[in-house]
Amino acid sequence: MSSAKKKLFKKMNILGQEILPGRGFQLNLEVAHLHTRTPIQVPVLVERAKVDGPTVLIMAGLHGDELNGIEIVRRFLRKKLNKPSSGTIICLPIFNIFGFLNLKRELPDGRDLNRSFPGSNKGSLAAQFAFHFLKEIAPHCDFIIDFHTGAAQRNNFPQIRCPFSDPDSLELAKVFNPPFILDTALIAKTLRESIIKSKKKILLFEGGKSNNIEENVIEEGLNGLKRLISHLGMRTYKIDFTQSRKPLFVGESKWMRAPSSGMFQCFVSNGSAVQKGDKLALVTDPYGKYEKKIKATQNGFVICINEAAVVYKGDAIIHIAKELPEH
Repeated sequence: MSSAKKKLFKKMNILGQEILPGRGFQLNLEVAHLHTRTPIQVPVLVERAKVDGPTVLIMAGLHGDELNGIEIVRRFLRKKLNKPSSGTIICLPIFNIFGFLNLKRELPDGRDLNRSFPGSNKGSLAAQFAFHFLKEIAPHCDFIIDFHTGAAQRNNFPQIRCPFSDPDSLELAKVFNPPFILDTALIAKTLRESIIKSKKKILLFEGGKSNNIEENVIEEGLNGLKRLISHLGMRTYKIDFTQSRKPLFVGESKWMRAPSSGMFQCFVSNGSAVQKGDKLALVTDPYGKYEKKIKATQNGFVICINEAAVVYKGDAIIHIAKELPEH
């Protein structure tokens, strides 16, 4: 390649490695060590095309027990879908390595990494993870797709969350084409808040529940990812199945909560439409003396169900979101 052509490419240096056009690299983000002093390395896989273009980060495992997202990124890598014809694709399959090793949501310090941004170089372990990510990886990215699942036994129906007030993010969500696009406000100290404050675009995908690998969720995530990368002109993929559906736009979501502790039986399917007053579930005691019907308090769609068989009073059990006009 002539020196004249080299000047056409912007210089990219990630984690101390110059990312040359037409090359792939496996890098490591090192933030901490085990008690044995063994370094904990967070693999970061980078593929840069010979043609310049946008940089997309595909990441999962911000919570260590959210396996669906990790599997989506793994399959994307395994099928070699991460090699763009233009631009750069960065894959971060497991951000919270500590949590993944223990199959727990949090880091060993007990903190939620997704409530620790923008972090600090001298703060808690979670704060240091957040700080180094925002300093060393995020600045290179134009678009970020962050894969999540529901916490504990709460099963999220596949959905993209983004603020409808941001037309560019909403357009990207439509391209992804999940079953639901949920209008959500930013939560303080999250990755999404920090990325949006930096004037970059991020989509948050939610699907399934923790410590599970669910094929329907994987399929939704992979195909949405292919549609998005194709839309950005970085590569053309063969989508595994065609979808004539349009996503449903929802917002004003509300959790139904357990009125008492007891055994929980849900009668409604995840993703289904409900009407105010519909019987959705029962909470009962083990002795046949107490039985409380749970009825929908609004029209809408079920976007998450708690699959725990036993709940405590106040537990979030069914999440209902109102349908909004098409945007």
